[in-house]
Amino acid sequence: MRSPLLSATLTVLLVCMIGWLLVIGRSLLLPFVIALIVWYMINSLAHLFAKVPIGRWRLPGFISFTLSLLSIFAVSTIVLDIVTANLSQLAQDAPTYQRRLEELFNQVSSHLDFNDPIELKDLLPDSVVPRMVTAGASLVTALAGSASLVFIYVLFLVLEQSTFDRKFERLFASPERAQSAFAIRAEINRSIMHYFSIKTAVSVATGVLTSLVLILIGLPYAALFGFIAFLLNYIPTIGSLIGVIFPSLLAIVYYDTLGPFFAIATGLGLIQFAIGNLVEPKLMGSNLNLSGLVIMLSLAFWGAIWGIVGMVLCVPLTVMIVIVCARFESSRPVAVLLSETGDVGFSGSQDSKK
Repeated sequence: MRSPLLSATLTVLLVCMIGWLLVIGRSLLLPFVIALIVWYMINSLAHLFAKVPIGRWRLPGFISFTLSLLSIFAVSTIVLDIVTANLSQLAQDAPTYQRRLEELFNQVSSHLDFNDPIELKDLLPDSVVPRMVTAGASLVTALAGSASLVFIYVLFLVLEQSTFDRKFERLFASPERAQSAFAIRAEINRSIMHYFSIKTAVSVATGVLTSLVLILIGLPYAALFGFIAFLLNYIPTIGSLIGVIFPSLLAIVYYDTLGPFFAIATGLGLIQFAIGNLVEPKLMGSNLNLSGLVIMLSLAFWGAIWGIVGMVLCVPLTVMIVIVCARFESSRPVAVLLSETGDVGFSGSQDSKK
């Protein structure tokens, strides 16, 4: 019988090896992971369209799937065009904001009567604002450049998805094991669908409300900041904070007074607080059953491995780990430690079927 120390050592080595493979294979894995997300979104939206009643009829599968493809393509194109246009304009205006920021530092230093005035270059590198904007534009360009590879992956996933269930079933030696695996997959799908549907709805609401507040106050690039707020809302805890900081900092250098800055910071802060602490928890409920500390650790871990994409996916990936580990007696302690309440539901009897 294998000793507990040997099992723990092998487990740690396996985790380290998987983490190493995820890091070195990032350039190959990320486009495929993004393609999986797009493919999942296409099928989820098609399933939603198929449920829409039209009198006594419902949309056939191929029509709902086609509508889903067209909808996602149209929304992606519109959003990419808006973000690209806003980033291009922001890149042109960046030197002006850089000079304005330097003037503010000089004014603060003069008011405080410093013997050695504080300059922007003392705290941040030269041309930091243009560099940040250029980095954002480079990110959008990189995403657009990898779109063709993502499209190819999505195309093959769509063409072969009819065979996935048959292949998955034949991976197992007995129908009982296959049935158990299908049950795990169905539960993972329900949890992730629940998470992404609610998270997408509240993220859209956050982005729209952010844009409306900035439009009412008169800050430029409202659509860009709305999209940033939408995207960052998928990142637990720190995403909402960053979504408030960016437009607030621009308000400091764009306006001559601090009134708009306080209005934007307060308005966006209230939006993030209301949606993140009142609306979203009420809609999400206890379905995820993840510890807050585990979410933060997962955020740091996946962010270090896959960057922004890893931060967005940290919660669904952790949910998958909890659900799978809860099904087996040997890995059930891992699920208990990752969960919020310690109640992971399953007795672990699946090990007896192995």
